[in-house]
Amino acid sequence: MPQDLSFDLHALTARLDRSADRILQAEYGLSYRRFLTLLIVSRLGAPTQRAVSEELGVSEPSASRMTGVLAGMGLLDAQPDPAGGNRRRLSLTADGRQMVEQCRALLERRFHDLVKRSGVSYADYAHNTRLLLDALNTSAVPGVAAATTTTLRDVPSTDRA
Repeated sequence: MPQDLSFDLHALTARLDRSADRILQAEYGLSYRRFLTLLIVSRLGAPTQRAVSEELGVSEPSASRMTGVLAGMGLLDAQPDPAGGNRRRLSLTADGRQMVEQCRALLERRFHDLVKRSGVSYADYAHNTRLLLDALNTSAVPGVAAATTTTLRDVPSTDRA
């Protein structure tokens, strides 16, 4: 069977995302997508909903609905942007910060265990992942645009959880 690493990496990422969703739903009643939203808010400080939508790769209305749900859960605070306009600044509540840390730590432990079971050195995996992300961010390959911003997917696994 021919090796198709690009497909294998896509399949791995999709399975990891689904697994993370099941783990977080079972442990905290929180979807992986909602966790990613909280993590992005944590990483960006006090972003606007637009910045969150760009990081997630979703529409602004979708990000608005997501942040509304998270605010309703008491995990996120949305306030009018002091700069004016119809923008909202987002920040984590104390419960939101605690949720991010608990989910991040749980997913990191599970991923560490998975890498260990595979027989691959965790340090080597992390190093090679960073090299691939760096290459993608500086890509000069025709048809492959270099990343102009760091997205959540560009965060090394040791930082992503």
